[in-house]
Amino acid sequence: MLAPNRFDNLVSPVDLQGQQIRSPISHSSAPALLHRGFIVAGGVLLIAAFGTDCAYYSTGLWQWSNFSAWLITAALIVTLVAVLLLLIDFVTGRAGRINTASFILVAADAALSLVNAFVHSRDAWTSVVPQGILLSGASTILLVIAGARGWSLAISRGRASGDRS
Repeated sequence: MLAPNRFDNLVSPVDLQGQQIRSPISHSSAPALLHRGFIVAGGVLLIAAFGTDCAYYSTGLWQWSNFSAWLITAALIVTLVAVLLLLIDFVTGRAGRINTASFILVAADAALSLVNAFVHSRDAWTSVVPQGILLSGASTILLVIAGARGWSLAISRGRASGDRS
C-alpha cells in the first residue's frame, strides 16, 4: 500500500472563490550598502561614551573615564572602516550619490570625536569635566540627528520606495 502524500491537503494556487492567490511581497533588488551598519556601530559607541562620561561626572570613579576613552577610540576605528566601505560602495556601483546632509553630520561628528579623543587622553578629572562631557554631548546630538535621517551616507542605486536614506 502506498503511503499517503503529505502534500494532498495543501491549498492550491486558486483560493475558494476561484481567484488567484497573491504572491508574497518581494524584497527590493537594490544591493545593500556596506557602510551603513558600521556607521550605526560607531554611533552607538560614541553615544555610550557620553553615558560613561556622565557616569564619571556623577561618581568620580576613574575607570569610567578610561572606558569613555576606549569607546571613543573604538568608534573612530569603526568609523574609519565605514569610510573604507563607503569607498567600496562607490567603486562597486552600490552607491549612487552622497547623501550630503548625513555625510556632513557624520563628518562633523568624526572630527568632533577626534578632538574628544585627544581631550580624553588628559589626566584625571580634566579629561572629562568640562570639555570632554560637552564634546560627547555635542557628538550625541549630531548622531541622533544622523540616526533620524537613516544612518546612510549614500543613496543606493535602485532604491525601493519607502527605504530611508
